[in-house]
Amino acid sequence: MRTLQYDAEATRRLVAVYRTPDVAAQREAFAAALALQAGEHVLDVGAGPGLLALLLAERVGPRGKVCGVDISEPLLAYARSLTAGRPQLCWLKADATSLPLADSEFDAAISTQVLEYVADVDAALAELHRVLRPQGRLVVVDTDWDSIVWATPDRARHERVMASWEAHAPHPRLPRTLAARLAGAGFELRRTEVMPLYNPSACEDSYSRQMVALIADFVARAEGGHAADASAWADELNQEAAAGRWFFSLNRYLFVATRC
Repeated sequence: MRTLQYDAEATRRLVAVYRTPDVAAQREAFAAALALQAGEHVLDVGAGPGLLALLLAERVGPRGKVCGVDISEPLLAYARSLTAGRPQLCWLKADATSLPLADSEFDAAISTQVLEYVADVDAALAELHRVLRPQGRLVVVDTDWDSIVWATPDRARHERVMASWEAHAPHPRLPRTLAARLAGAGFELRRTEVMPLYNPSACEDSYSRQMVALIADFVARAEGGHAADASAWADELNQEAAAGRWFFSLNRYLFVATRC
């Protein structure tokens, strides 16, 4: 399985997705779910380009600390550049299943759109439990890719593209098992929430419009020879956008828990 890899071009595309108003609004909701207080220490696992960590740093203030962890050097390089001059932010290259951090070091932790890409989810949750203090707060957000609704004229081709895209994550339906996994890792689930990304029109800076190129590129490079499908699928969607025909919806699921 070839999961998403981030070189300079893929990083540029991901940042474009993260900067859409759709994702920016959800980022505010993710930060709110942590209920941060000034001076707290927060861990962002799978921090990517650093946009969420920057928001968290504003919430904890100059006396707080935000540690961003990611496995991708290009994403970390972007994050370091974005957050230069913010002394309460630090960055570490590490795997989610092996965090180079002390036990009970953090008041809160967050992992958004990350655990579905981690092969051993339970090991990652165990690490989050270890580095949180007792009663420390955890927010996890992941997507169920079966929830995607995308209006396309050629349904058969669209389904082939989505089937190939599914290989981008080891756990494309992770939210279905997250409540049980959190309990097994020693967390008490406080609440869950579905957070749809809904684009009824084809705005250029919408999540779905920005995702077309990212998905098409991944599918074109995937095993199985789907390059022709990927190109035709992207062309068709761009034509639909130009004609004013667009409908897209995708569900993300937010879990708020505390360490027992």
